[in-house]
Amino acid sequence: MKSIVVIPTYNEIDNIENLINSIHQSVPDTHILVVDDNSPDGTARKVEELMAKDKQLHLLWREKKMGLGTAYCEGFQYCLDKGFEIIMQMDADFSHDPKDLQRFLEYIKDYDLVIGSRYVSGVNVVNWPLSRLILSYGANIYSRVVTGMPLMDGTGGFKCFRAEALKMINLKEIVSNGYSFQIEMNFRLWKMGARIKEISIIFNERRSGISKMNKKIIYEAMWMVWKLRFSPNLRKELKKLRKVFLEQINDRKS
Repeated sequence: MKSIVVIPTYNEIDNIENLINSIHQSVPDTHILVVDDNSPDGTARKVEELMAKDKQLHLLWREKKMGLGTAYCEGFQYCLDKGFEIIMQMDADFSHDPKDLQRFLEYIKDYDLVIGSRYVSGVNVVNWPLSRLILSYGANIYSRVVTGMPLMDGTGGFKCFRAEALKMINLKEIVSNGYSFQIEMNFRLWKMGARIKEISIIFNERRSGISKMNKKIIYEAMWMVWKLRFSPNLRKELKKLRKVFLEQINDRKS
């Protein structure tokens, strides 16, 4: 199946070439889409240089910094428009191991969403300060309790989607970023009846560069889970999508 990895970037010049090479080594037939928010350090220009010799490399160069959620949504829409059947997402800083992409491609044969989970088999995080680990682990407990999603790692950003599931979501309606973007996408697919699988990964602190985490992202996630749980319009929309999506799954099986 035609697959692609979406990688949002902002000032990742120190990582991007090595990451692209590592992905090609791990999954040679998979394409790569970099979605860059006009990085001042020249990340997009570097990708353009690499594209001259790499036909599996794509670039969306956005005019300014607009956030992780919109970067993924634009990237996903690009992939859907180009006919990719398997769409993966990962960070650009080597916190996600490219070697795990092959595992995604195996598991996605039987699921609609595969999540690389830091917490499904204990705590698999390397080189994080205790405060960051407590924040992340606590955020997952919080989102799980409020939304009811049976996910150990609902905030992680290492994932693999079937395009037929992803295209059911109206990406223009997604306005969240950071933690809340990951939670919202998972919630929508879960409520639609998507088959979700968490697989254990080891999460490493970024090799270089600066983390994009800030208080705004944290506060947004705190409020987003309540909106997802109690929005009557969203519940009604997802109930309709669930019926359509499950019919598609049944047709596929028959």
